[in-house]
Amino acid sequence: MPNKVIILDFGSQYTQLIARRVRELNIFCEIFPYNSKNYNLEKYSAVILSGSPYSVRSEDSLKINIDNIRGVLPVLGICYGAQLLAHNSGGEVKASKTREYGRA
Repeated sequence: MPNKVIILDFGSQYTQLIARRVRELNIFCEIFPYNSKNYNLEKYSAVILSGSPYSVRSEDSLKINIDNIRGVLPVLGICYGAQLLAHNSGGEVKASKTREYGRA
C-alpha cells in the first residue's frame, strides 16, 4: 500500500496547515472537499477528516458515509471529523457553552 494520506476537508481553516505538517513528515498528502467523488481510497494508506464550523448536531451539518473508510484505513478525525466519527459510532456529541471555531 502506498504511503499517501488523503484529507477530506469539511471547511476547516486549518486544513492547509494539517497537510503541511503531514508533508513535513515526508508523506504524500492530498486534500479533497468532503463531498468530492474525484478520489480513489485504494490509493491511500490513511484518511484525515478535517474540521468545520458546523456541529454534527445541526440539521444542516455536513455528512458523508464513512462506512467505506472505517475498518479499512486508519482514520484521524480533527474537530468536526472527530465529532463525525463519534456520532457515526453511536456516541453522543453534546453542545458546549462556548464555541471552539476561532476567527479566520
